[in-house]
This record gives sequence, C-alpha cells and structure tokens, in this order.
Amino acid sequence: MDFAFSRRGLMQGAAAVGGALAAASAASAGSIAHVREARHPGWVFGRMTGAEALCAALLAENVGCVYGIPGAQENELWDTFKEKGIPYLLVTHEFSAACMADGYARSTGKPGVLCVVPGPGVTNSLTGLGEALLDSSPLVAIVGDVANGEKAKPFQVHALNQVDLLKPVCKCVYQVQTVAQIAAAVRQAFVTATQGEPGPVAVVVPYNLFIEAHDFRTPPPAIPAPPFDDAAFERALPLLADKKHRVGIYAGAGCMEYGTELAAVAELLQAPVATSVSGRGVVSDSHPLAVGWGFGPHASAVAETVFAGEKKHPLKSGVDTLLAIGVKFSEVSTGYYGNPQPKHVIHVDANPCNLGRILKTDVCVHADAGTFLGRLLACGDTLRRAEDKWLVNHIRTLKADAAKELCNIPQPKCGVDPLATVAALRKVLPADAMLFTDVSATEHLAAEHFRVCQSRTYFNPVDNQAMGWSVPAALGAQRVHYGKTVATLTGDGCLLMSAMEITTAAREHLPVKFVILDDQAYHYMQMLQKPAYLRTTATILTRLDYKALAQAFGVAFVEVTSHADLEPKLRGAVCHDGPVLVRVLTDYSTRKVRWVDAVRARYTKELTAAQKARFLARIGSRAIQLEKKND
Repeated sequence: MDFAFSRRGLMQGAAAVGGALAAASAASAGSIAHVREARHPGWVFGRMTGAEALCAALLAENVGCVYGIPGAQENELWDTFKEKGIPYLLVTHEFSAACMADGYARSTGKPGVLCVVPGPGVTNSLTGLGEALLDSSPLVAIVGDVANGEKAKPFQVHALNQVDLLKPVCKCVYQVQTVAQIAAAVRQAFVTATQGEPGPVAVVVPYNLFIEAHDFRTPPPAIPAPPFDDAAFERALPLLADKKHRVGIYAGAGCMEYGTELAAVAELLQAPVATSVSGRGVVSDSHPLAVGWGFGPHASAVAETVFAGEKKHPLKSGVDTLLAIGVKFSEVSTGYYGNPQPKHVIHVDANPCNLGRILKTDVCVHADAGTFLGRLLACGDTLRRAEDKWLVNHIRTLKADAAKELCNIPQPKCGVDPLATVAALRKVLPADAMLFTDVSATEHLAAEHFRVCQSRTYFNPVDNQAMGWSVPAALGAQRVHYGKTVATLTGDGCLLMSAMEITTAAREHLPVKFVILDDQAYHYMQMLQKPAYLRTTATILTRLDYKALAQAFGVAFVEVTSHADLEPKLRGAVCHDGPVLVRVLTDYSTRKVRWVDAVRARYTKELTAAQKARFLARIGSRAIQLEKKND
C-alpha cells in the first residue's frame, strides 16, 4: 500500500483506505502456497481473535508501552494486552494518554501508542493528538468504536462519528470494517505515522470485532523509499558551492536522527547551525558551529548576531544562503514569522506541502533529511570550504558572553527569577537528562538559554501550545527510560491542566522531577495583556498548598523561595530516587523575554492605522484612571 500524505491533506476516513484494507483481507485468506512465507518474521499468522491479531501487530512493531484507559468496548483488548505481555500504563485522562504517547515518540523516535474508548475517550484525546500533528510526532491511536454489522443498534452508547472527530487531528484515519482488516490496518498505521513528515494515525475498530476469530496471513507492509528530488538537489549544489556567499543552516525535527551527518555538513560548509524549537539538540550546543534556537530577534541572541553579521566588514558577513532542512518555519519557532529573509534560501523537507510556504525560496528540495545530507557529504570535494577561524572564534565569544549573563542573575524581590531556574536546572541535570517544558513565558527562556547536549533530550509543545502537556509527556518518556533522569519545567497554570497525572507517577514509581514555577498567575497572558490594555483580565490563579498537594499525591516535596536555595534543593530533588514535586516561588517582574518583546513589536507593526489609533486612545483613557482593575 502506498499512501502519500501532506500534513493537512488528511485522509478521508474509510473511503481512502477501504481498498487497501480489502486487498489485505483477501490476502489474509490466501492459498496454502503462501503459508511458508507467512512463517517469516513480521507476519501476523494463524487463527486468532481480532484482539489477538491487533496485539500480534503491536508485538511485530516492538511497541514499548500502550497508554490509555480501558472501557466496556475495549476490555477484551486490554485483557489481551496482559495475556500477550504487551506493556501498558493506566492514565487518569485520555489527554494524558495522547501526551504520554507523544513523549514516548519524541524521546525514542518510534511511534507512541495510545488506546482509548469511543466517545469521551476520543474527544478527551483530541488536544494531545493535535499537538502531535502540528509538531510532527508519530503516534498510533487504537480507538474503539460502537458495534457494526449485525451487532449494530440505534442509539448505542458513545455513538459519535469517531472517524470524523479524528480526521482534523490525524495524518490518516483507518476505519476497520471486518476482523480480517485489523492486523493490516495496524501495521500500515505504523508505516504511515513515520513516513514523510511524521504524525498521528488512528485505527478505529468496532468493539464486536475484538472477539471475532479469523485465519490471519497478513504480511508486513511495504516500506516506501525515502523521497529525493535529484533535479532540485542538482540546482541547490551551485548555491552551496559558491564560496562568495556564507551558508547558514536552519535545522528542524526532521533532522533529529541525522545529527552526525548534519554536523559533518556544517563543518564541510563552515556554516553556523541554528535550529527550530523542535530541533533543539539535533547538534549539541557544545559544537563550535552551533548557535542555538532561531536566527531572528525573537530567539537566541547568539544566532541572531551570527546570522546577521557585520555588514560593513566583508570578513564578518552574515549568512547569505540559508539551508533549511526538516523545518517548517512555524509561527512559534519564527516569532510570528519574524525570521529575516536571507539573500538565497534552499528549503529541504520530506513533506512537499511544507516547502517554500514562508520565506521566498530559490530551490525547494522534496527529500528525506538523511538522504539529502548523505548526498551533500558525497559532494565534499565540490563543497568543502577552508576553516573559518574568525567565525568559530566569534561564536565562542558570543556564547561566553551569554554564559556570563547566566552567572549574574539578580534576586527579585518576591522569589526566584525564572531564568535562574533554567540555569540551575542545567547545572544539576545530567547531560543526557530529558527536560519537558510547557506553555509559559519560561519556555522561551529555556529554548534560548538551556544548553542541550544530546538529541532527544529537550522537548516542547510548540505549535498547538497545549497547556499541561509536559507532565504526562515526561511520564510517557520515563516509562521507557528507567535509567534516565526526566524533569519538567512547568508553570502553575499548566500544572492545573494535568496535575492529577502525578498520581500515576506515584502509583507506578516513575521518578519524574516536576519543577513548578509558581507565581499564582497566567503570567504569559499578563505579559501580553498589560502593555495593550493597561490591565489584566482572568489571569489570577488560586494559591495552592503544594506541600499538601504532594502529600495527597504520594510524592516527595521540595520548596524553593530564593536563589540561595535554588541549586542545592534542585540537586537534592534530582538525586531523590522517586517522583518529586518541586515548587519554585517565581517572580517574573524583572525578567524580559526576547520572544514576547519581538512578537509584540511585529504584531503592532502589522496593525492598521485605525487599529493603532483605537489602541492608543484606549490606553490613553486608562492611563489617567486612578484605579487599575486587574484579575
């Protein structure tokens, strides 16, 4: 079966896959001549129930864990998980199931699996699936459905249209109609989730099919060759070989498996390497050519300075030719599309629908990042440039200056500067520790200042900005990385979205360190509202007793209220052998955030004259009011 999916060119449910699944069903009842082939590894072979066939397909994919909550329609399947030895993790909410599967996928590079019941199980999971879709994370969602065929009745419980609910947040939805299709649909879902631009795929199975039996002879799915546009590659080579123009690399999550090749290409071209938020860690921040996140005014100051260069000095020029690989230039990563337009742009991506959408592009190359990088390395004699000692020294100096800033963070009046927490976490966490950030002003501080040493160790809910993502995502990763330290960097508002999942950490002895920045407010919204409206609305949160909360959850508790306590107490939490809730009393009052300032400036610039006048008039009126109503 050959499926070519764009991110938003979604499959139209069963109609788009019915033919492929019907063909697999026919093959399943093949002749005796196929029996010997069927005994080869990777086949789902033999007489079994639908639930057993689904489990056989999961076992063939070496699934590390299934996240979810059982329900009446899926008890047969969950019992079979136990019978067949498939690891599973009970969660408190299906949003968490999707986020845990996402954390698994991002930390391993393999599809994460969730299993939810129809109706509320599906609707609860949609936010997490949407995050995976927009952030290009491969998931496989096993979704129960109401009975079909002779078992179907009117007004069944959970009788929503599961397929139509899932389409907007999935790369593809497979609707199984017969028991014979189950194994083929599940196996194909893993291929679809990982080919081209990764994303979530759902397999919808009516519950009555789980107990039906069938003689399965289902072969492994065909794996399509990675895309590669030879003609476009040849057009890109002269731009990269032109030594009059400095090349800069902007790498996204599409390069995550190819960090070694990416670093080699950077050295070949003597090109500084910046990344998207999702691409953090693809090249270690310790690499001499690594400059951090982004290359505009919203992101890393080091990257912005290096990419801009000094226009009056020919030997200190900025980037003329941008080589963007495995990246989309999304709104968050570009600070509301604030990256400057380089003179030349080469855009490489496995999804042709992503190419050339934001920046004016000279050459669009539809190609797998690994294949493209490998071909560049094969052209080393043509592309190799002399070592640029000035560039390397320039980057080293800028990094050293940025590091000094982290060593001299003043103590605010009422707690801890959030940047101090970011800096202290880097000091106390091992190099291979995994950090899951969440939707807050601090996510941008961490993206810029938290030094990432290895790939698949820094994670952020980027393009759906799903608050509360970090807690379950970290648990999903910890479940399959027992020997690694896993921590979250979570605002108190985000914690309210998924706090009950900490009970899962206690029950399953998952030693995640939940670092909570507590300022009793949605500070991110306050930063956006206050300059525009001279007041805040619906941003004040309840003051929680975190010690009592930790005790109720059954996890250890640490409280930090000053810079003096920050590093030693965080180090103690990291050394603890169980889950820990760390409350950091946080004061944002003196901390500017580059991303917020840059986005505000860009947004204001795009307002019409009439819109600007209306805002200014309102601000002027409110400025003279004696009482400012904030809540």
